[in-house]
Amino acid sequence: MTEPHDPDDGTRRPPEAGAVEHGSVLALDQSASSAAYDPVPDKERPEGGAGRFWSARRIPAGIVAAVVLGASGLLLYDVSAVRAGHPAMQWRRTLADELATRKLDDVWVLTGASVAAALGLWLLLLALTPGLRDLLPMRREHTDVRAALDRTAAAMVLRDRAVEVAGVQSVRVRMGRSKVGVRALSHFRELDDVRADLDTVLSTGIRELGLARQPRLSVQVRRPAKKG
Repeated sequence: MTEPHDPDDGTRRPPEAGAVEHGSVLALDQSASSAAYDPVPDKERPEGGAGRFWSARRIPAGIVAAVVLGASGLLLYDVSAVRAGHPAMQWRRTLADELATRKLDDVWVLTGASVAAALGLWLLLLALTPGLRDLLPMRREHTDVRAALDRTAAAMVLRDRAVEVAGVQSVRVRMGRSKVGVRALSHFRELDDVRADLDTVLSTGIRELGLARQPRLSVQVRRPAKKG
């Protein structure tokens, strides 16, 4: 006669979300299950890192160029008219009078300074940040070739893989630059089994995307809400 054996392989899983451990008894709340996947360490990854793509900022640059060109052209025309013996334009006389009579703590002076400072900070932010957050850089296999993957397309690829897992009814994938959040509904099978299959399928899918920086994976599986 053989003694009954534990089907577990001897490794002990950490408590899942909603789990409460009392002594040696582990009670699991089977309404939800979650897991976190850590990507391959940097020293074990293949070579070919790539930085983010920089946006050309054509619209902000065009707006700034148009405003500066218009203001400088108008000022140059007025100065030339004054040199030719004509009176200065009304807007320049009014502006000179306001700057000469208003105090520094005036509401309009403070408002104008705040707006100018905000615009300056905005332009500095645009100049110092790459932008194009929807593009995920891919590994550079060749030094003269750069490629990127759209975040929406990457999320659709992972979603298509996730819905093929047995027991998955629907999946929502949120693709970020550093983390992939997956929320799935399972209408049959144990939630832990569904979650384990999703971990395997999605972690493989993330590696096969060929991203320069592999994001972390977070999976949550729960039952559909009961109707009525």
